[in-house]
This record gives sequence, structure tokens and C-alpha cells, in this order.
Amino acid sequence: MAVPRPAHLVTAAACAVFSLVLLLVLPVVAADDPSLGSAPSPGGPGWWAVTAVLLAQAVLVAFVARAPAVVLPLITGLPVALVWAEPGSVFTLTAIAEIAAVFVAVVARPLRGWWPYLVLAGVLLAAGQFGSSVRTGVDVGTAAVGGAGQALVVLGLPLLLGSTLAAQRAAAEARRHEVRALRREQDALLQAVTARERAAMSRELHDIAAHHMSGIAVLAAAMGRQVDTDPAAAKRSAAQVREQSRAVLDDLRRLVGLLRSDADVNRPVATLATIATLVEGHRATGAEVALHLPEDLPEPGPLAQLVAHRTVQESLTNAAVHAPGAPCTVRVEALPDGGVGLSVRNGRATGPDPGPGSGFGLLGMAERARLVGAGLVHGPTADGGWEVGLRLPPPDVVGTVPAVPPSSGKDTA
Repeated sequence: MAVPRPAHLVTAAACAVFSLVLLLVLPVVAADDPSLGSAPSPGGPGWWAVTAVLLAQAVLVAFVARAPAVVLPLITGLPVALVWAEPGSVFTLTAIAEIAAVFVAVVARPLRGWWPYLVLAGVLLAAGQFGSSVRTGVDVGTAAVGGAGQALVVLGLPLLLGSTLAAQRAAAEARRHEVRALRREQDALLQAVTARERAAMSRELHDIAAHHMSGIAVLAAAMGRQVDTDPAAAKRSAAQVREQSRAVLDDLRRLVGLLRSDADVNRPVATLATIATLVEGHRATGAEVALHLPEDLPEPGPLAQLVAHRTVQESLTNAAVHAPGAPCTVRVEALPDGGVGLSVRNGRATGPDPGPGSGFGLLGMAERARLVGAGLVHGPTADGGWEVGLRLPPPDVVGTVPAVPPSSGKDTA
């Protein structure tokens, strides 16, 4: 059997001390009150028998929490031996350990696992009290009632108190589990929000870096060829590099500003109208980009317009990287259902293909489209180029819609 807990050892020691003190005091009290009956004198055979039972009960109290089904009947059964050795008022002293044992057992173990043994302990206790009463001359009926009452009081009172304490402990433990579960849920939500924010920042940084840096790389390559043959053109390319560099810094400052609590919330954002400025920036790098952008377009929400702007930006950047020198066409038009469709198409590359990219750009476009319930398609064209199509739903429509790239309209070069 495992070593008892310190609290149970203290309880057992307290039972032993309290019982033995009362055993020593009882002869003095019985001498002044004859109604208590006789009490064994210290040192006599009866006194040693009672002492042995009380000490044995105290020892068993230390182990009752471990095995109440075995220990509790032993604690209430041991005093039965005193019916023949020393009946009378001294028998009541055995109730001290019995009360403590029931209380400890109920607090430590759920009652449903050992309640039949509690009933057995009650029967043994009532039988012992009944035998002790009969041995001292009490009539059988009175002795039976007294034994049953003794069992109900000795076992019922600690059972009630222990069950109340156990229920309070269980409720407190349930609250602790609930708090821990809520904390885990909050941590999971925080991690999910952090992951989404990181993904959003990653997409934003990718847009900024890929868009401007690809233009700077193209201009720098042109400068290397123009510096000897066409110094004036090289100077113009250098000026454009400076403009692109300033644009990178402006976009980075804007991104940092969004992360600050005191950022300017009135700063203008990208819309469908700013696609024209975006195309002009690519044309300034020497790219051939045609634009179809009617003025009488529906007005999706601000977030949907930002998604459209970023899709065009990423598509033109990919075309500059993977199909350098290929002509591009950007089409934006109103759809019959009130939405807006756009497509970015580039022809076959005229220069060497730098190889496959990371795929983050296409992944970012798809995630943005899902945020606003838009449909996105992309893939190669029949002539060896590439096309990206985006369909923004009407402002009053929620959900993902299929992407149908527009196929008509007037191009402007």
C-alpha cells in the first residue's frame, strides 16, 4: 500500500491523541457521574484492550483514503471485540476514528465506488453498539434503536460534511479546467490572428518589393547598355530609378504607418482609378502596356477595389519578371450582374525566362480574392503568354463567384 499523504498522517495522529486523552480522563469523569457506567482503570487488561483498538483505528485512518472499501469496515469492525473485553461507555470513544475515517474517505474518493462498504461499516458499527449496550444491561429494543442511531450519526454527519466539501472542490476544479480551456482557446485565436496578420504583411511586402524592385532591375540593366551609347537615355533611366526608389520608401512608410496606432487613417488607398497610375509607372520602365479602363464602372467596396489594384500590380510585376519585353494588356469593365471584371494578359516572352518563381504572388492574389468573395483564375494562353482574371461581385453579393475575364473593350496604349 502506498505511503499516506501528510494530511492523513496528521489526522490519524490527532485521532490517536484525542482518543487516548479521553480514555485517561474517562475514569475520573465516570467516578463523579455514575450514569456513565464503569470505566477501565489505566494499566488494567480492559484498558490495554481499549488502547490497542483505538491505536489500531488511528493507524487505519491514515490509509482509509487509499482503500476505503477495505479500511472503513475494519475501523468499524475492530470495536466489536470490545463487546466482550470492555463494554460500556468506553465503547463510544471508538466513534472518534470512525467519524474521521468517513470524512477523509468521502473527500478523497467518489462515493459511488465504495458506498456498499460504507453500508457494511454502518452495520458493523450498529452491531458493536448494540452488543455493548446489551452487555451493560440495556433491553434489546432500546439497544437496537441506540445502535442504529449511533450508526446514522457517526457515519451520516461526516458523510454530509465530506460530500459538501468534495462537491465544492469538484466545482472549483471544474472552474479551473474551464479557465485553462478558455486560455488555450484565447491562445489559439491569438496565434490564428497573428498568422493572418503575418500573411497579410507578407503579401503587402511582396507587392511592394516585387513591383518596384523588378522595375528598378529592368532600368538598371538598361542603364548598363545606355551609359556608353546613349548617355541622355541613361540619365533618364537613372531618374526613373530614383523615382522607383522613392516609391518603395513611400510604400514602406505607408505599411509601417498602418501598423502604428497613430497612423493617418485619411491617407488615400488604392482603387480602380489608380490602376491607370500603376500602368503609367510600368510604361515608364519601358514596358509595353495597353489599358482599357472605362470611366462609368460600378463602385465595389474599398477593400474590393484594393484587391483589384493589387491583382493588376502583381500581374504586371510577374509579366516583367517572367516575360520581359512581352506586351501586356489590362482590361477592366462592368459586368451584367453589377460586378467588375478585369484581366491582365501578357504575350510570349521575347527574352530569356528567369525560371519559375516562388508562387507567393499567385497565392497572395488568391487569398485577397477570397477575402472579398471574388473569383480568380490564371493560367497560360494559347499563344504562349499568361492571363490573370478577376471577377469582383456586386457590392450587395456575398460569397465566391466564378472568375470570368473580360474579353472586349477598347485598348489604350
